[in-house]
Amino acid sequence: MDKAQSNRPEGTTYAAAGVDSAAEEQGLKSLLGWVGKTLALRQGIGASKLPIGYFAAVVDIGNDTGLAISTDGVGTKLLVAQMMNKYDTIGIDCVAMNANDVLCVGAEPISMVDCVSIQEVNPDLLAEIGKGLYEGARLANINIPAGEIAQIRDIIKGEREGYGFDLVGTCVGLVPLSKIIIGQDVQPGDTVVGLRSNGIHSNGLTLAREVFFRKRRMDPYAYVPELGKSAGEELLQPTRIYVAEVLEMLHSGLDIKALIHVTGDGFLNLTRVMAEVGFVIDNLPEPQPVFNLIQKWGQVADEEMFRVFNMGIGFCVIVSPKDADAVVAIAQRHGVDAFKIGQAVADAEKKIVLPSWGLRGKGDSFYRS
Repeated sequence: MDKAQSNRPEGTTYAAAGVDSAAEEQGLKSLLGWVGKTLALRQGIGASKLPIGYFAAVVDIGNDTGLAISTDGVGTKLLVAQMMNKYDTIGIDCVAMNANDVLCVGAEPISMVDCVSIQEVNPDLLAEIGKGLYEGARLANINIPAGEIAQIRDIIKGEREGYGFDLVGTCVGLVPLSKIIIGQDVQPGDTVVGLRSNGIHSNGLTLAREVFFRKRRMDPYAYVPELGKSAGEELLQPTRIYVAEVLEMLHSGLDIKALIHVTGDGFLNLTRVMAEVGFVIDNLPEPQPVFNLIQKWGQVADEEMFRVFNMGIGFCVIVSPKDADAVVAIAQRHGVDAFKIGQAVADAEKKIVLPSWGLRGKGDSFYRS
């Protein structure tokens, strides 16, 4: 990304494109006012072991074993699939968004169920979705033993008549209750290792579509020299699944302090750790070209880019400095570029500092320092 562009006035925003994160946060509080009350309904077996809001929940199933649970969908990336009439990778995204979250509590993902809501029954479409679900399950080493298909034509619409659909999943994994990782042991000086993303993954697609297909009026099939492919192909790059390399890290005796899936809110996800620390991210690799194009063509402010997108890093491993090189080596053995991108610092306000961009993050926003 061209850091010289950092002082541009704010242009296209996520809210203007159709995703009002502030309103969503307020709505979530209203929902959790009731859902949070359910945590008291079970004690012993089935008791929740974590507060609501981490990447995955964990419930007690006995014998010092926790069942980790995460649920998520693919969002408006599905609309890009419809624009391209290509559906064979979107299932990978569904698995990734859930299995990667289950990893974040130190659990091994083992199984997932899916729900496909469709505008019309289209066997070819469902077969293509199934191909992606299979490939995602293979990469995450899980099975998909059940699911649901819902025909709701009056609700589901899309970019291509008859091909409207929604895809969500719920993944479960296992973790010893005594080995749950939620960043409780992170200390100042611990190293943040960033694992490279495949690009935009499955967050911020509403803003990306606004820039490429509305403001720029691009044909999704048109070749973009800066990307080496069409915009549609770039936006459909599957979300990377980090299960194999992270499980090897967990099983290698390394001093892993926290595991962070970098999704919506970008590096602000680091603030979910339970320790009272902040982070200085001062060694980021250059984000993939897609991010620079979104920023340049949409005149998107740095603050918005880092709030909405992963900016080239899809997963973070916070580790004792003595083990950081081993984490990098394991990731690279699995074909994933990894970088020591920053470190934890003492900070009761839990800020995220990006000195190269002159940004500080707190709560759900970045601002210029």
